[in-house]
Amino acid sequence: MLRSTIGKPWLRSTSTHSWPVTCRGASVWLPHSSQSRPLVPCVRFAPKQLVRFVSSVPSPPTPWIDRFPPGIRPYLHLTRIDKPIGTLLLFYPCTWSITMASYALDTPLTTNLAYIALFGLGALVMRGAGCTINDMWDKNLDKAVERTRMRPLAQGALTRNEALVFLGGQLAIGLCVLMQLNWNSILLGASSLSVVTLYPLMKRITYWPQAVLGLAFNWGALLGWSAVAGTVNWSVCVPLYLGGVCWTLVYDTIYAHQDKIDDVKAGIRSTALLFGEKSRTILSTLSATAMSLVAYAGVLNAQGAPFYLGIGLGGAQLAKVLWRTNFDDRVSCWKGFVGCGWAGFWVWMGALADYATKVAGML
Repeated sequence: MLRSTIGKPWLRSTSTHSWPVTCRGASVWLPHSSQSRPLVPCVRFAPKQLVRFVSSVPSPPTPWIDRFPPGIRPYLHLTRIDKPIGTLLLFYPCTWSITMASYALDTPLTTNLAYIALFGLGALVMRGAGCTINDMWDKNLDKAVERTRMRPLAQGALTRNEALVFLGGQLAIGLCVLMQLNWNSILLGASSLSVVTLYPLMKRITYWPQAVLGLAFNWGALLGWSAVAGTVNWSVCVPLYLGGVCWTLVYDTIYAHQDKIDDVKAGIRSTALLFGEKSRTILSTLSATAMSLVAYAGVLNAQGAPFYLGIGLGGAQLAKVLWRTNFDDRVSCWKGFVGCGWAGFWVWMGALADYATKVAGML
């Protein structure tokens, strides 16, 4: 049944029940109900060799969440723990603020690292809680959007009551993390919950839900400084916070472009629909504003050259994302959304290098 076609690359199979498998440059035809296709040069396999060849073809890897018991999987999917970019976007403004406060107050490196670890855990837990709140609000809307219709609540894998109980556990863990901070930070952190809770409602009443998300996701720019210093240096933290809000508008507008067609049908509003064909121009302006505000915060905090190098790399990353992203292609938008996260990373690396240089100079 297997035929060598070496030297006959254009020969077509006469069988209508075969398909090609390629291994190390060799192709064979296996049974299938497809139409005839051109054969590529192949080698002859003995039957036993063919069995070994077919059995050696690897199966797709199982997603790590699906290795958990079935009863646990919906809760893991609810937190989006398999998509860490959301946690990082919440985490980076915390790292900016913590590191800049450590630089200003000359705190030991161990103090900086301890707060970074604590806020990292808090970001992981609270991002998951935010996703739970969002999905409870949007259960019916998610059914109307192709990308979200298989979320646990939308497809019925979890009920709202089950999600509510789970949310209580998430918030309890988040409170335990928050209680490790000073009282000023505890009160400041608790006050952010109102913004987090209201965010899902905004997409129903305004074209600016991304701005509200920015207010919630960049709270760490205030909270990080408060944790290190015991109070907020508003002159530094306000421009840092506003810069983060502009950055969020950039990445979440790109994210919203994934669903703009479904959103119109479902009655969901977003800056992606508001900006429309002007998205690239507006987001470029917002990117420049974001990096300028963060740089201004650095000036007010007397940061050194490494800090501004980090901002330059962050700005270049945003420029690259906006140059390459096709706002009418979902895959391209997702890549652009993830790419915006690297801008936050480079800002942190600049602040961290500046802080490390200062600590090394004091030794």
